[in-house]
Amino acid sequence: MPKNSEIKSILIIGSGPIIIGQACEFDYSGSQALRSLREEGIETVLVNSNPATIMTDPSMADHIYLLPLTTKSLVQILKEHPQIDAVLPTMGGQTALNLAIEADEKGIWKDFGVEMIGVDIDAINVTEDREQFRVLMGKIGVAMAPQETATSYLEGKEIAQEFGFPLVIRASYTLGGAGASIVYKEEDFDELLRHGLEISPIHEVMIDKAMMGWKEYELELLRDKNDNVVIICAIENMDPMGIHTGDSITVAPAMTLSDRTYQRMRDMAIHMMRSIGDFAGGCNVQFAVSPDENEDIIAIEINPRVSRSSALASKATGYPIAKIASKLAIGYNLDELDNQITKSTSALFEPTLDYVIVKIPRWNFDKFEGSDRTLGLQMKSVGEVMGIGRSFQEALHKATQSLEIKRNGLGADGKSYTNYEQILDKLKHASWDRVFVIYDAIQMGIPLSRIHEITKIDMWFLRQYEELYLLEKEISTFTLETLPRELLLEAKQKGYGDRQIAHMLKCLESQVYKKREELNIQRVYKLVDTCAAEFKAQTPYYYSTFENEMQLDGKEPYSENDSVVTDKKKIIVLGSGPNRIGQGIEFDYCCVHGVLAAAEVGYETIMINCNPETVSTDFDVADKLYFEPVFWEHIYDIIRHEKPEGVIVQLGGQTALKLAEKLERYGVKILGTSFQALDLAEDRGSFSTILKELDIPYPEFGVAETTDQALELADQLDFPLLIRPSYVLGGQGMKIVINKQELEEHVVDLLRKIPNNKLLLDHYLDGAIEAEADAICDGEDVYIIGIMEHIEPCGIHSGDSNATLPPFNLGEFVMQQIKDHTKKIALALNTVGLINIQFAIKDDKVYIIEANPRASRTVPFIAKAYGEPYVNYATKVMLGHSKVTDFDFKPHLDGYAIKQPVFSFNKFPNVNKQLGPEMKSTGESILFIDSLKDDQFYDLYSRRKMYLSK
Repeated sequence: MPKNSEIKSILIIGSGPIIIGQACEFDYSGSQALRSLREEGIETVLVNSNPATIMTDPSMADHIYLLPLTTKSLVQILKEHPQIDAVLPTMGGQTALNLAIEADEKGIWKDFGVEMIGVDIDAINVTEDREQFRVLMGKIGVAMAPQETATSYLEGKEIAQEFGFPLVIRASYTLGGAGASIVYKEEDFDELLRHGLEISPIHEVMIDKAMMGWKEYELELLRDKNDNVVIICAIENMDPMGIHTGDSITVAPAMTLSDRTYQRMRDMAIHMMRSIGDFAGGCNVQFAVSPDENEDIIAIEINPRVSRSSALASKATGYPIAKIASKLAIGYNLDELDNQITKSTSALFEPTLDYVIVKIPRWNFDKFEGSDRTLGLQMKSVGEVMGIGRSFQEALHKATQSLEIKRNGLGADGKSYTNYEQILDKLKHASWDRVFVIYDAIQMGIPLSRIHEITKIDMWFLRQYEELYLLEKEISTFTLETLPRELLLEAKQKGYGDRQIAHMLKCLESQVYKKREELNIQRVYKLVDTCAAEFKAQTPYYYSTFENEMQLDGKEPYSENDSVVTDKKKIIVLGSGPNRIGQGIEFDYCCVHGVLAAAEVGYETIMINCNPETVSTDFDVADKLYFEPVFWEHIYDIIRHEKPEGVIVQLGGQTALKLAEKLERYGVKILGTSFQALDLAEDRGSFSTILKELDIPYPEFGVAETTDQALELADQLDFPLLIRPSYVLGGQGMKIVINKQELEEHVVDLLRKIPNNKLLLDHYLDGAIEAEADAICDGEDVYIIGIMEHIEPCGIHSGDSNATLPPFNLGEFVMQQIKDHTKKIALALNTVGLINIQFAIKDDKVYIIEANPRASRTVPFIAKAYGEPYVNYATKVMLGHSKVTDFDFKPHLDGYAIKQPVFSFNKFPNVNKQLGPEMKSTGESILFIDSLKDDQFYDLYSRRKMYLSK
């Protein structure tokens, strides 16, 4: 059945600000859905309150409403657009589904004659209400863990008595495992039951017998109106039951499942999807499998929407689930749609993988002092990375190299744990470093059977780890000169980085690189093509690997490289890697705009990134996508292969910026602001010298490299002092101290965590107002795109402050100083592209806190508030294609826009919620007000000092 021609206008509900449990994967699915529907000539109306994402960019939908996700906003939109025929709520995570249900209960869809597509209300209710779901599964003969529902404290106690411990408590209608816990001991039960009942919007929990140690799997399904179902991807969790899938290391395709059991699981998933309702769209089904010969399967849950895993599955297979799901929602059948990568097969074709992907989550526990760092049923990670390789070992190494936690991969970097008791404890209590601890345990000689007994991780995975360790041990017996070619090739095929091999051979990374060159052990690039090379793929989406050479009669030995280099002039944009606090989705927005702007002016665009949740890693954004770690060795090989005109580092946050020095040293051209200028801004001493020459005030400061130096400085500078390390992001390690004891404790701690780092001590301007400016500069002219005033006082990180655009109480005299300082600094740093400068204002005097000559967190916010594509303009300036004076700037904003930070403290109930110079927010929303008399502004202003911590 072709498209439903009656649907001409669709409302899409976004997922709101980024929180732990609901991150940029929904920005990715929402963006795909919008593009997919516009291809069909359908008018799209979007409601989403997140200003940092590409999804809310004016180019993405016909009408965009940056409004709070409430039924009040829905009514306002439906009144303004009576032409809306349908609502698609499956692209915005749990937030969108919950809002769609609430609107249905209030009769809003009925009042405005709006049809729900992509899912039906019954399907949402039956899957969200754990009791209904249990009854349905019983009816269709799908096994589940023994479980019962409790809607009161007393009921819960009775069920626990019946089942015995350990137990699992899961709250109904929550996201990211909120309110879920495993209860091992009776004395913990009361507190955890009360928490689960409180957090569930309908005050209901499901209590299951805990299936600890069972293996966990997810399947991603799509179904059309004709009841055709395809299974896009099977994902296996390396971590067994007991750790939320969002916090688990996951692998695709499934590795340790017999084919017979996999077929049974497929049949069950299809049966489950058909039983929950008659709708066309996507579904995610989770199963547990017993770790014995029987391989008994039980269902855990089903989500009738695109999920966190469907973003991963889309990137893993090259099959754009959200794009196809939107087309199915408007009436197409799978066999009427093209496979987006081959363009010659239909979408009714299950992807085949001839490679392995490994996803590892990225945590930020360092931002939540005192938090419980153990992993459990409640998700705690803030982002994720994905590695693609020809084997599990290669993909695992690439994923660990992508994490950006100062590790070079597994082992062989001198950072292993060596204390037996500590390793055993870390195996028992899984945390952020579990992926490394398994390797350390094997290195220490702990038998695999013991590791398996503690972690319940399948022996297949543990043997893969053991093979890696044995290879490291073997290579360590050689020197660079004596190492055989086949061993070096094997190490590279298993994903070991040159740095790690250098560590094993006790030589330099550059020497290993040179040796590889001599022995002709080179990376080759392979296509992600959905069909294991069975059909020709049209899409340039690549990963790297190392191959044994083939020898054909009369030909030179060679290995096949799918990445064909064109003779067009090209540029590379470096992405921002995994999401974390301080570097989030806003840099993905900047990268996408950078790529599109470079394409507009005639460049072939190449994107390098390793984050599966983002739009920048969508296969049809750049001309070529290399899904690779943003890690020096990988980047340098791509640069040597592609020979670009230059590399853009300004748009990928601190991740890309950190590589500027290496690029400079290896003679690679940095487009836009030069490395020298970037370094000047980071080096506080040199930067202050510039400020002195320009006669611009800054707080008294000094630089210390030891605790003694810091204590000496304190006598000159006067408390309170702000301490901050150089070259960090999101205020990492920043603190305000008020006496020598605090100073000594913090400096000792910082130098232990970040050795050889210069520490900057500033006199803290107590009670000052904070403001910031973003500008575009071409080396001659400066255009200030926005000045924002923070509602909270100086001392709270800018990412955690409510900030207003334009400022609300800075006088003309202060504003003029801000403008003058911004222009002088941008020119003095030879900025070409974007720059962000932060100010502290005390007694009408404007001091400089810092300058960052790169895209900042606030650029997307200002672009949305003023309706101007500033990153597009800045990229054209970086490329030398345009001057600032070439653009016709027409910012438009009635009233004020307020950037409001959003926190995920509910995931860490015992953490100190005070705010300070170190950033803690996970996302942001935008609020438009007509005047400062607005109640919401008054409320924010009256609470501005409440959370300040020193």
